[in-house]
Amino acid sequence: MYRNAMEKLIKWKGDPRRKPLIVKGARQVGKTWLMHEFGKSQFCDYVYYNFDEEDELKSIFEANKNPHRIIELLGMLGGKKIIPGETLIIFDEIQECSSALNALKYFNEKANEYHVVSAGSLLGTLLPKSFPVGQVNLLEIFPMTFDEFLAAIDEPLYSFYRQIEKGRSIEEVFHKRLLEAYNYYLIIGGLPECVSAWVQHKDPQMIHEIQNELITIYENDFAKHNGKVNSGRILLVFRSIVSQLAKPNEKFVYGCIKEGARAREFEEAIEWLVSAGMLLRVYNVSKPEHPLKAFDQLNYFKLFLFDTGLLKHMAGIDNAAILLKSDYQFKGQLAENFVLQQLHGQLDIAPRFYANNRGEIDFLIQNGMKIIPIEVKAGDGKSAASFKSYIKQKQPQTALRFSKRGYVTDGAITNLPLYLAAMTRQLI
Repeated sequence: MYRNAMEKLIKWKGDPRRKPLIVKGARQVGKTWLMHEFGKSQFCDYVYYNFDEEDELKSIFEANKNPHRIIELLGMLGGKKIIPGETLIIFDEIQECSSALNALKYFNEKANEYHVVSAGSLLGTLLPKSFPVGQVNLLEIFPMTFDEFLAAIDEPLYSFYRQIEKGRSIEEVFHKRLLEAYNYYLIIGGLPECVSAWVQHKDPQMIHEIQNELITIYENDFAKHNGKVNSGRILLVFRSIVSQLAKPNEKFVYGCIKEGARAREFEEAIEWLVSAGMLLRVYNVSKPEHPLKAFDQLNYFKLFLFDTGLLKHMAGIDNAAILLKSDYQFKGQLAENFVLQQLHGQLDIAPRFYANNRGEIDFLIQNGMKIIPIEVKAGDGKSAASFKSYIKQKQPQTALRFSKRGYVTDGAITNLPLYLAAMTRQLI
């Protein structure tokens, strides 16, 4: 299974300013597999320690702060000599041992000749005192993007996909096949367990059952790792996402969680879910200008789910609606979630949106000093009046519309097929 993050890991390995690496991300996005694959393919050997499965590990870190002594004890525990530059050291589920997390700073200061990679779910929710700020490198892992999904399910089509260039039209036969793959992605999503099950078994019922199990795992995590945040409120926010997005303007409204709910009751729950990588938050901006972040309206935002396949499952959309019908309820929201999921992590500045009393722009992205408006159409329809009005008034250098139409420039608007959202950065 191909993951784009492998290239970042290889770059980290060769960086002379390298620090111990923490791989962040929601549970089940493929962190453990990626670290094992990195160890197998890029090192002579690797050692793997899991703090959730091996309780005796914790005592080593609780009793020692000298990284060389820790390495010696770990080698004895695993029965392998750990050689600097040749052996990758993997610490998994490191959030279960605050002493190990804290020890990473000593590896950076006193034993940086060793390559140390750590991973954990919910690391973003830890208290600041537990986190070795400034002493580690960070790499965030997300569910598989569309290109990674395509590489797993249809390698020849992926080879074609990689060759798509800016301004180059896409032959109809490939356009149709890629749209079909896009529909499959809406159903399966990008969580590696779902993708692997589809590749091996092609069983939609199995995907449905796995998604059910994953949601149960996530909801159980809310109670297990919530810290000081009320787990019931985390659960209420998580379960409200479908109804929040189903509203006409999709703005997050606290009263939709439960009657009479207020921001001060649920702000921490939202922060927990965003920090855990479970939700993607998009702020409205008061001005669609550079720098976007300066114009965030912190009380006006939308929340999307980190995986489109899970959102489809939680919304209860039947597979037949996606595969056979040109129109169905929640179609637009699913397409927006897909586009945001693909954009997430591509650019240095996270996407925003722009809404006022004259209309709404689905997303704004910042590329250098350019502000690029984005419209998302779930079908092959043309642009809304508000999008055209925005372009006429602001005259941006680039304007994008994602839809099921082909790759074509239509006046001031470039239409990108939805399946190209994962390539946005290369195509703008």
